[in-house]
Amino acid sequence: MKTSVPDQKFFRWSVYIIGLIIMSLGISLTILADLGSAPWDVLHIGLTNQFGLTIGTWTIIMGFITLITATMLTKEWPKAGAYLNMILVGVFVDIHLFILTTPGTLIGQGFMLVAGILIMGFGIGLYISPRCGAGPRDSFMLAVSEKTGMTASRIRGLMEIVVLAFGWYLGGPVFIGTIIFSLTIGPVTGHCLVLCQTWMDRRMERGISVENIH
Repeated sequence: MKTSVPDQKFFRWSVYIIGLIIMSLGISLTILADLGSAPWDVLHIGLTNQFGLTIGTWTIIMGFITLITATMLTKEWPKAGAYLNMILVGVFVDIHLFILTTPGTLIGQGFMLVAGILIMGFGIGLYISPRCGAGPRDSFMLAVSEKTGMTASRIRGLMEIVVLAFGWYLGGPVFIGTIIFSLTIGPVTGHCLVLCQTWMDRRMERGISVENIH
């Protein structure tokens, strides 16, 4: 069966959106575990506590600010995937938070936190693998790195510290889960990204091979 270019494009964008849904589920689980959230979610929750609106809405607003800043720094418009990431993650997070609830036991909360980190890492790997565009935070990180000459990892680390401090000041939840997340999300995401990228590349190569045969 022939695999056309439009079919491949549809597949790539489908994987991208599914990855965003899975990543958003992981974000929501880490929030609902109520053991301390990821740095950016500490900020979003702090903003919600101080000014109202939903966590997902603040996710979109902060994503928009970082994306516009990245655009101003690079003088280049981000890929369409960056805009979809900004909007859909906020929408999906609110949906998951509306449906799910915090467990009634500490063991349940711990399980939810660990599950959230694993699911989020897999979702990140999956949405990055089709190469449809970096999210707002990654776009900003790369833009600052390009302008300053600092490594992307150092820029990202400074971003997380600033965001965490500001979110804590606003009353966002910082606890043991924040530390566990910060120490584990990198390795989990790195491992998942390798697996997802390998799978995606093989899937695309197989589709191109089939198309060339026909």
